[in-house]
Amino acid sequence: MSHRCNYILKSSVMALNSSPFVSSMELSQSSIQDLVKKIKKEMFSNADIYSFVSPSAYDTAWVAMIPDPNQPDRPMFAECLDWVLNSQREEGFWGEFDGHGLPTIDSLPATLASMVALKHWNVGVKNIDRGLAFIHANAEKLLEEKYNPCPRWFAIVFPAMVELACSVGIEMIFTDRLEAMVAEIFDQRQQILNTISYLEALPSWYDISHEEIVKHLSGEGSIFRSPSATARAFMVTGKEECLAYLQSLLQRCPTGVPSVYPMDEELVKLFMVNQLQRLGLAQHFVDEIDQILSVVHRNYMNREGETRQINFVPAQLYKDSLAFRLLRMHGHSVSPWSFCWFLHHDDIMDHIQNNCQCLSSVLLNVYRATDLMFPGEYELEEARSFSRNLVEKSISLRHQDDNLVVFPNFQRMIEREMSLPWIARLDHLDHRKWIEVNEINTLWMGKASFYRLSCLHDDDLMRLAMENYNFRQSIYNKELVEITRWSKDSGLSKMGFGRENTTYCYFASAAASSSQLLYDSEVRLVVAKGAILITVADDFFDMQGTMDELETLTEAVRRWDGHGLTSHTEVIFKALDNLVNDIAAKYLHQQGRGCDIAKILRDLWYETFSSWLMEAKWSKSGYIPSIEEYLRIGMISIAAHTLVLQASCFLNSSIPIHKLRPSQYEPITKLLMVTTRLLNDIQIYQEKEQVDGKTNFVLLDRNENPETDIEDSISYLRGILDEKKKELIQHVLSDGLSDLPNSCKHIHLSCLKVFQMFFNSKNEFDSRTSEMLQDIKQAIYIPLEFQKAKPSIKPVPLPSEGKNQIVNAILGPSFKNQTIKRFTAYAIPLPMPRV
Repeated sequence: MSHRCNYILKSSVMALNSSPFVSSMELSQSSIQDLVKKIKKEMFSNADIYSFVSPSAYDTAWVAMIPDPNQPDRPMFAECLDWVLNSQREEGFWGEFDGHGLPTIDSLPATLASMVALKHWNVGVKNIDRGLAFIHANAEKLLEEKYNPCPRWFAIVFPAMVELACSVGIEMIFTDRLEAMVAEIFDQRQQILNTISYLEALPSWYDISHEEIVKHLSGEGSIFRSPSATARAFMVTGKEECLAYLQSLLQRCPTGVPSVYPMDEELVKLFMVNQLQRLGLAQHFVDEIDQILSVVHRNYMNREGETRQINFVPAQLYKDSLAFRLLRMHGHSVSPWSFCWFLHHDDIMDHIQNNCQCLSSVLLNVYRATDLMFPGEYELEEARSFSRNLVEKSISLRHQDDNLVVFPNFQRMIEREMSLPWIARLDHLDHRKWIEVNEINTLWMGKASFYRLSCLHDDDLMRLAMENYNFRQSIYNKELVEITRWSKDSGLSKMGFGRENTTYCYFASAAASSSQLLYDSEVRLVVAKGAILITVADDFFDMQGTMDELETLTEAVRRWDGHGLTSHTEVIFKALDNLVNDIAAKYLHQQGRGCDIAKILRDLWYETFSSWLMEAKWSKSGYIPSIEEYLRIGMISIAAHTLVLQASCFLNSSIPIHKLRPSQYEPITKLLMVTTRLLNDIQIYQEKEQVDGKTNFVLLDRNENPETDIEDSISYLRGILDEKKKELIQHVLSDGLSDLPNSCKHIHLSCLKVFQMFFNSKNEFDSRTSEMLQDIKQAIYIPLEFQKAKPSIKPVPLPSEGKNQIVNAILGPSFKNQTIKRFTAYAIPLPMPRV
């Protein structure tokens, strides 16, 4: 590493070690364990799944409006009215905060609906005044600054709630600017109002018959599982089916109701698993996750062909693609057709294409599912291309995308997914990114609110995620100090030539394996030390040593005797000898008698040194090997297997000793050797090989096919690489293809991801980019800070003077000089339910 880069990273360490963060990084494992126990009790102790879902103020208000047919002056569901009375935020609104402590856009229709419910029953006068104050103070800001243009669902629901508020006598006073904005939203509604799923929001002039409403009732008596639309349907038609649905809803959710009922309970559980994984917490909930996924897998295996209504297709596709990814990632056998069924339905494909701007979360889920593609799964290739194209279209139409408008961080997450493939992302940094954008912990977008899981917004879960991340980070910081000292004491960091990549090597080892390794795992140190030694020795063979020195060093490794070595060769051999002896001693201590692996490790390293010597002979003599000959040596000289196999000895389920022998390499190990060699060669053929006189796969292919240009060779090799990566992923995630324990297979995948990260778009291992330095600092040095989301808006005080003073108190002195208008709109009457 250059002196400048070392200075930057060392400065970061010194600054952090002198800061108050040091105490926060001294987190105890017992604190984390206590949080884990508490969350397990809350999330997995047979609690009602509906208790996890945040109530929808909008839907609850609509159910609260239903009068009792036998006592019309009383609400049929008084408990919902009580919820509305008691659930107003301190700031005056009903609804949710986003991840930054600001009201979400759904707070506007939710607040209006809640005020209408209270006004309808002549209760909560002060609540209504505070809600009205919030609307006056914040509507323009929400509509103009953050949500312009507004999402399509908002353009349907918000005008309807304005009309409904006016019809019950709630007087809203708008500035000219705000009135113009609201009028524009009304115009937008005119163009898109075409669905009965928003029955409660249809204006009075929208002609829809009772028969049409009844026709759309589902078997359980709902309008597309929407409590608000079904409440309106019952008030209009008085159908017993609607009443039965609402009674069932209130029995299951006796206070605030969700935006969708009945919910897909399996989807909620899948989202829990997904959330735990993405927060980096899966290792604390292994049994709970396995139990959920086993049930889901069993249900998928027994699932028969389904008839899918177009309205429920997005939710089903969201669930199926999420289930596929989670099941496959955990080793379950699952067919791509479990979610690629949409490819066989032209009407569904057309619906998704025509509505891609409000289905970006679904399409992203489909795209992420295709990360785990096996060879020959052409339906996944089609789904990947289809979803990627539409996600990129959504990004280009970001001002029309409901998800991107409401959650700006969601756009940044999508852009990261599109620009940096999953196979090139390291787990530890992925966990940090997900924690930092915690506002997107939204399962689904409802009609006028967001389908949130309240337990996933719980402070305890976020605190656990941050403490877990910071605790790992404190371990990584300490281990990096140890690795740096080892590199210096062994002389490897003071060779005076080549690359000094101590920090890079440890960063990659730690960040790639955080999902798989325990806090105190020996694997990180074994991999990092091996990578440092390989980097120095490889550079010595490439650029520094004479042929006599290289042959002498390789022979010393064969005999495992360093007598007669001097200078650089002595330093390299001593470091290697100490490393192998240390690994063998720790393994013997761990496994007991009869488990001396020193000889096997020495043979493994001799194989690697021999491959470097052969490449050096080719380079210095000008010999050009055949592609087959080159690959046979090159897949060894890349030394990925050397790192993975010796580190696998320290996994919970360690690798069988005989699998360390070259003649016994598993197919998954050979696939790792090939893929890492191809990744290296494709990326650095121009940067290094032609300058140093070395050959590589790209140049050899060009040499054997002189009629093709270099880009054709690269394209051809990328095709081979892609297929080999699919094969490796299949060997990692499938049973029966390898005798290795799962932990050993996953460390193969982690190694591939490290190479993909370093060689994804350029040679990051030999470069010193600001992005890489920032990744290292975030992974090892800069802790996450736990901050409970606090509203950035202040509660609006209730004035005690006349109406003009009220307006001025809400909007400020500058409002006095603006034109004030009382907004008038179509009235939506609230009919009595028929009996």
